Amino acid sequence: MKNLLGSTIKDLENVALNYGQAAYRGRQIYKWLYDYRNKKKNIDQIEVLPLDFRKKLRDDGFKLSELRLQEKNFANDGTLKLLLATDDNESIECVGIPTEKRLTACLSSQVGCPMDCKFCATGKEGLKRSLKASEILDQILFIENEMNRKVTNIVFMGMGEPLLNIDDLLLSIRSINDDFQISQRRITVSTVAVPKMIDRLSKKSFQILGNCQFTLAISLHASNQKTRETIIPSAKNYEIQEIIEDCKQYVRDTGRRVSFEYLILSGVNDKLEHANELSNLLKGFQCHVNLIQYNQIDDVEFKRASLKNLHLFQSRLSNNGIAVSLRKSRGLDKNAACGQLRQNARKK
Repeated sequence: MKNLLGSTIKDLENVALNYGQAAYRGRQIYKWLYDYRNKKKNIDQIEVLPLDFRKKLRDDGFKLSELRLQEKNFANDGTLKLLLATDDNESIECVGIPTEKRLTACLSSQVGCPMDCKFCATGKEGLKRSLKASEILDQILFIENEMNRKVTNIVFMGMGEPLLNIDDLLLSIRSINDDFQISQRRITVSTVAVPKMIDRLSKKSFQILGNCQFTLAISLHASNQKTRETIIPSAKNYEIQEIIEDCKQYVRDTGRRVSFEYLILSGVNDKLEHANELSNLLKGFQCHVNLIQYNQIDDVEFKRASLKNLHLFQSRLSNNGIAVSLRKSRGLDKNAACGQLRQNARKK
């Protein structure tokens, strides 16, 4: 499979030259690929190219896309959730979250997920495989095509554990920067945290990207090791204090603060004693806490905490000197939780 998505201008110029075409033909392909207004995903439809060149590219297995639209849902708040089919008949999810000034794309990095977080629908079916950079990038184009506007921000918070697919993750970030013209500072990589991989992420970022300016978000979801292990089974391999130390080193290496995602679960991690414990854990280094409302999914025992508890928790962290914000849920009426759309489609 020769997917042109993710190719640089130089790559595409070389493709054109290899077929006896002028270099500018490669630039025409590049412009076609990354124009969100262009909804045609077939090489035969690149009308600016000569017919014989298109035919040769197609016959030699070149493609512009490997994903197909399987299902789409628009929520009342404008959030778009897409279920996309892969060439090997798997399916992945991505989400477009619009505001007046932004369009945030929530992207998947794997088909399924091996981490088996107890609050998440994605992990229930395990990991099928990691996504190629071209499959990650194609999610952006599908969102842009369906919403008819440019994506401005990227969050790797969809299906999968990004740190278990670092090479393709960073190759996709390279293209997001250079080809989609989205700054690293508008990209967030969310991870449950995998031993030794936070350090590897920063080192490989400097190797592949030349710098490391995106936001690292740790899905912490607990203020102590015991609670974390009850909701994230993989946590038993990575002590919470070790995660914090690795994050402190990440800040020293990159100069970028770390975000900590904290999903509030009623009766599990939402007490003020947990807020105090979390404050003590995070005190003294450059970080930020995102409190998240839980999106209820079937067959899971966790419950959504009240807004009152959320606000009390937020106030306690703030009073303890921790930078904190509350992320409101989007798309609640349309299978908003990660993995729900895929899970529901498989039940049909």
